Amino acid sequence: MCWCWPGRDRAARHDLPAAAGAAPRSTPLTGRPGDLARLEANVHGRVHGVGFRYFVVVRAMRTGLTGFVSNEQDGSLHVVVEGPRANLEDLLEALHEGPASALVERVDADWLPYTGHWGTFSIESRGHRGD
Repeated sequence: MCWCWPGRDRAARHDLPAAAGAAPRSTPLTGRPGDLARLEANVHGRVHGVGFRYFVVVRAMRTGLTGFVSNEQDGSLHVVVEGPRANLEDLLEALHEGPASALVERVDADWLPYTGHWGTFSIESRGHRGD
């Protein structure tokens, strides 16, 4: 299941980039192969119920990153994101801070090869009861 703006259906979720401050991206990212990467991160601490997923969505969409963010049953936040390495590094730095009401204890991050699997960035429900 994918999160959508209130009052919108799933088909309208492509509007999210514009609402988050970036133009929707209809074409794949381009660049030198070494510039594109995938970041998988788990954020631990007080990260549920504090607007952390929206915080991630806005930053990812502003910089044209693709992937998803989800709350996990263990209380962590899971982020899978692809795009230019420099943009991913900026997002990783932001994950260490989080929104003002969050308390980040640690961020576990893995760098992987870019796959081009996602065309947008979304909030996913991945088994957390509150989603």
